[in-house]
Amino acid sequence: MDITSTADWQRSYADTALRLDRLLQESGLGPVVLYSGPEEWRTAVEIEKVAGPARVIDDCRALRESLPSPPGVRHRFIRAQLQAMETLASTLDGKRLPLPELADRCLGVDGTPTDEARFEAAHAQLDAALPRGGALVDRLRAWQNAHALPEQHRDRLPELVASAVAETRERVRDRIPFPDDASIDVVLDPGPHRGHHHSGPHGTVFINNSQPFNLADLIYVVAHEACPGHIAESMIKEQHLVEQRGMAEHRVRLMLSPAFVISEGIGLHAPGIAFPGDTAQAWLTDRVLGPLGIPADGSDFAAIHAARNELWGVWSNAALMKDAGASAVEVASYLRRWALLSEPEVEWALSFLSTSAMNAYVLSYHHGWQLLSAWLDVPDATSRFRRLLTEPLLPADLG
Repeated sequence: MDITSTADWQRSYADTALRLDRLLQESGLGPVVLYSGPEEWRTAVEIEKVAGPARVIDDCRALRESLPSPPGVRHRFIRAQLQAMETLASTLDGKRLPLPELADRCLGVDGTPTDEARFEAAHAQLDAALPRGGALVDRLRAWQNAHALPEQHRDRLPELVASAVAETRERVRDRIPFPDDASIDVVLDPGPHRGHHHSGPHGTVFINNSQPFNLADLIYVVAHEACPGHIAESMIKEQHLVEQRGMAEHRVRLMLSPAFVISEGIGLHAPGIAFPGDTAQAWLTDRVLGPLGIPADGSDFAAIHAARNELWGVWSNAALMKDAGASAVEVASYLRRWALLSEPEVEWALSFLSTSAMNAYVLSYHHGWQLLSAWLDVPDATSRFRRLLTEPLLPADLG
C-alpha cells in the first residue's frame, strides 16, 4: 500500500472498505458498506481480482499506522472503523468470535444480556397505552390492524409517505441543518423500510408494501428513515464533515461499526425530535387517519412506540441466545414471549438472525436507543441531536 498524502490515504481507505464489502457479499453476509464516493473507485474494486481477507486485514493495519489526522475525535473515529473492518475480515479468514466480543470490537458496545425487568416495564407501558380488553399481544395486533391503510386506499401510500416526509422536514427546518435543496423520493418495495442516501442532496425512502401499512407508524417510520433520521444524517455529515472539513472517510459507512450504533439511535429518537409529545398523533389524526375514516381509539402512539423501542433489547437477547447455542425453538419462544411477535414476524426474525452480520447488527438498535435516551435527557436535547448529525461521535463519547 503506497500512501504519500491524505488523498492517497482516503482512496486506500475507500478501496479497503469496498474490498471487504465484496468479500462479505460473496460469502453471503453483505452488503454492509454504504458508499457515496466516486463511482470510478467502486468500479475499479469491482473489476479487480478478488482480494482475500488477509489482504484486507493487512491494509487495515497499514491504514491505522498512517492516519491522516493528529490524535483527537477524528483519529479515534477512524481507528474504531478500521478495527471493525479488520474484525469482520478476520471472521472471513476463519476466526470465530463470540457475539459479545464481536459487539465490542465492531460496535463498541457491551454485549451482555438486557435485564428482562426492562421488558416487563415496556409491557406495562403498552398495557396502559393500548385500548383495553384481552391479552397484551392480541391488543397490540388489534391496534396495528385497526390503523392499517384501508385496501381501497393502498395506492395512496406513496402520497401519504411523501406528505409525512414534507411535514417532518418542515418541523425541524429551524433546528436541524438539513440541506434546503434536498430531495427525497418514495419507492415501494417488498423489503424492510429503509432510507438510502445516494450522494449530495438526493435520497430515497423505501417503504415495505408487502403487507398493510400501519398508518399509526407513518411518522415513526418516516422520521427514522428520512428526516431527521438516516437520510438526513448522511446528507448533513456529507456536507459538514466531507465537504466543509475534508473528512472524506465519511463517504464510507460501515453498518457493523460504532457509527451505526449512533445512527440507529438517531433513527429511533428522530420521531420525538420532530414531533415531541403527542404532536405526531395529533397530526396523523387530523391529516391522515380522520380523512381516511379511521376513528380514534384512545391509544397513545408515542408511548407505544417508546415501548417498542425498549423491546429491541429482546432482539439483542435473542441474538446472544442464538450465538450461545440456543435452538431455533428456544429463540422463537423468547421472541414471542417478550417481543410480542406474530408467527410470521418470528419466522422473519429467525431468518434475520441467521447470519453473524445481522445477529450482531440488531444490537445497534438496542444500544443506540439506550445510549441516546440517556444522552438526550437534557433540557436542550435538540442541540445535542444536532451534534449527533454534524460530528463523528462514537458510543464511548456519550458515556
